[in-house]
Amino acid sequence: MGRLEGKKALVTGAAQGLGAAIVERLAEEGCDVVGWDVSIEQVQATASEAAKKTGRRVMGAQVDITDAEGVRTAMDAAAAWLGGLDILVSNAGILVSGDSVAFDVAKWRKVIDVNLVGYFICAREAIRVMLEGGHGGAIIQINSKSGKKGSFRNSAYAASKFGGIGVAQSLALEFAEQGIRVNCICPGNLLDSPLWVNSLFKQYAANQGLTIEQVRQKYIDQVPMKRPCQYRDVTNVVVFLASDDANYMTGQALNVTGGQEMH
Repeated sequence: MGRLEGKKALVTGAAQGLGAAIVERLAEEGCDVVGWDVSIEQVQATASEAAKKTGRRVMGAQVDITDAEGVRTAMDAAAAWLGGLDILVSNAGILVSGDSVAFDVAKWRKVIDVNLVGYFICAREAIRVMLEGGHGGAIIQINSKSGKKGSFRNSAYAASKFGGIGVAQSLALEFAEQGIRVNCICPGNLLDSPLWVNSLFKQYAANQGLTIEQVRQKYIDQVPMKRPCQYRDVTNVVVFLASDDANYMTGQALNVTGGQEMH
């Protein structure tokens, strides 16, 4: 029996990478899971694979987390399909980096809209459903080490992640007495993830005047444990925060960085 046997979970940004790993890990631990993403084919494939591997009920749905009315409707549909909601893992996010003087303001706003406003919209709708259920719940935002300190030529992303911790702490204060816990996980660099392999290495190489190989080594060298963050490192903490083992923890932002960030 898994540590979360019988729990009902929703994961945003669930189509690939860390989001897909979270969906599968929650199912392994005994959850029925709904995954949301803007990419319907990918998220349905992720759901199908997780269901096949774990034997749990897993469904994928196409949801734009910046659409407040769409999220409300989709949250009600997810809760109806699951039979309630115990866990929200807010993983959806985007990253656009660049020289701040030349940064396109529309792109800057888009990062904030997805990473911060979208997170708030999903969290408040999950809280609404959890309050209706009357037995509390756990909300976990996948934040970043960039939520703890600034990031070079990455002001939009860092701002969105700093803000995410503020949202989590504020919601934690507001709903603690109703048994709803709100926490963040701040991972280090997932250098083997699709986000890095398909996008960030190229962005950072261009921004920093380095080769892709030099960028990778640079980010490994910054970690005291001298290795990248792996999906399992993060999903271990997701399971902990979602479980009763963490029932006296709320408003926290836990580092999973191999020692790179310590406050």
